[in-house]
Amino acid sequence: MAGHDLSLIVKAYDVRGVVPDQLDESDTEALGAAFAEHVGAPTVVVGYDMRPSSPTLAAAFARGAASRGADVVDIGLASTDLLYFASGKLDMPGAMFTASHNPAKYNGIKMCKAGAAPIGQESGLVQIREGAQAILDGSELPPADRTGTVSQRDMLKEYAAYLNKLVDLSGIRPLKVVVDAANGMGGHTVPTVFQGLPIEVVELYFELDGTFPNHEANPLDPKNLVDLRKAVVAHGADLGLAFDGDADRCFVVDERGEPVSPSTITALVAVRELAKHPGATVIHNLITSAAVPEIVREHGGVPVRTRVGHSFIKQEMARTGAVFGGEHSAHYYFQDFWKADTGMLAAMHVLAALGGQDRPLSELAAEFSRYAASGEINSEVADQAGRTAAVRAAFGSGPGVTVDELDGLTVTGDGWWFNVRPSNTEPLLRLNVEAADADAVAKLRDEVLAVIRA
Repeated sequence: MAGHDLSLIVKAYDVRGVVPDQLDESDTEALGAAFAEHVGAPTVVVGYDMRPSSPTLAAAFARGAASRGADVVDIGLASTDLLYFASGKLDMPGAMFTASHNPAKYNGIKMCKAGAAPIGQESGLVQIREGAQAILDGSELPPADRTGTVSQRDMLKEYAAYLNKLVDLSGIRPLKVVVDAANGMGGHTVPTVFQGLPIEVVELYFELDGTFPNHEANPLDPKNLVDLRKAVVAHGADLGLAFDGDADRCFVVDERGEPVSPSTITALVAVRELAKHPGATVIHNLITSAAVPEIVREHGGVPVRTRVGHSFIKQEMARTGAVFGGEHSAHYYFQDFWKADTGMLAAMHVLAALGGQDRPLSELAAEFSRYAASGEINSEVADQAGRTAAVRAAFGSGPGVTVDELDGLTVTGDGWWFNVRPSNTEPLLRLNVEAADADAVAKLRDEVLAVIRA
């Protein structure tokens, strides 16, 4: 079986590459066989997004898994959180075929153990890659005892029912919501999840189209929110929701068409979860606003700060028994969703909070927002370590200043902080700044960038 060099496409948390130049059916068949060998489960579940290459790649993966004796439950078209639901509900390891917000020529695989437990470089992905590479390079595996079966099961209605059990929206005031699905999997899941609720949905780009004809499926890039922001105002909607390609992330826009920061959403959802689970732990990554741990403490919770990245969040949730976790990138993790991330459930919490009172979202969100932030600013630098050291030398001392290196370099002062961390994959340094107001953010941002880009 000829194949590609998988070390080029197996990343820290998933598999991602250009189809067919880096990732093809031979590769995914080998990965399916290696996945089945690694997890050792009698049954695995597979889902896929709307990219043109997804059905055939997923079918090849299923063939590979079945060749090693695993029965495969194929749930067909799915959002990533629908696959996590299936993995949790059925208690089976899972594989989701998606490249999230990457352009159409890409595809990839997100894998998990039973109960939606993450598989990353530290937790099995290296072994799966090595096993698949050996198959591609001609190694013969011992014969399997049997060949597994592949069966189909649609789990969309069960997923919708489960979410609606977690957040009851039946009694909220009527809301008008513009949803931009970016031709991604939100167009598949939103109609079923919101069916029969007092929610009028204005649909933007609900047609499943993995070529992304309208805009990229990445709501973190402001240019991809332009259509949603205009539509919210034009329709007089109560809010707008933007999903990424595999619909595991959700971005929120208020009734004025203004983006609501993921930190604000994290704080809002945390308060709702703490009302149900007094004194519980809430995870937040170190790029989220300082308002998040403040608000968690004020509501009797225990904030725990973690590195950026879903494997770190999920590890900390497992270690601490946290009820909820939020990231600046609009990933939201829930203990009652197998510690997995689901943008849909976060969106439903926002709808419940908004629809349970009379004020507009801008006023409600203001309760959970305290500081100004720069957003993430990337600088191309050859010597990441050297520039980081220069920033530390320039800003890391002084009265009341503290420094930590949990993830890159974080420098904190009175009413401000900034973080500089290197990209894992590119020669970039990423800067995030937070301070009391926009002027203070701009001043500090420019001072730090002057050192980074010197």
